[in-house]
Amino acid sequence: MEWKLAEAKNKFSEVINKALLEGPQKVVRRDQSFIIIEEKQYKKLTGKKSSFKDYILNAPSLDGLDLSRNQSPMRDADL
Repeated sequence: MEWKLAEAKNKFSEVINKALLEGPQKVVRRDQSFIIIEEKQYKKLTGKKSSFKDYILNAPSLDGLDLSRNQSPMRDADL
C-alpha cells in the first residue's frame, strides 16, 4: 500500500501493523519514496553474504571423494 507522509505519520501504528501483516508499505514524500518492512525481512534481504574466498575456505572437505575417471571405452553412436 502507498501512504502519503502526513497520513503515515498520523496512522503510524496502522502502517506498522500492515507492514507486519500484509508486507512492505510505501511512504511517499514529495518526489522521494521510502519502504517500511519488518526487520526480519530486512535482514534476509541485506544479510551479510560471505565472499567467494570465505566460501572456499569454509567448504566441506573433499577427502574420500572419488575423482578417478572411468577408463572404459566410449560407446558407439550412430550419427
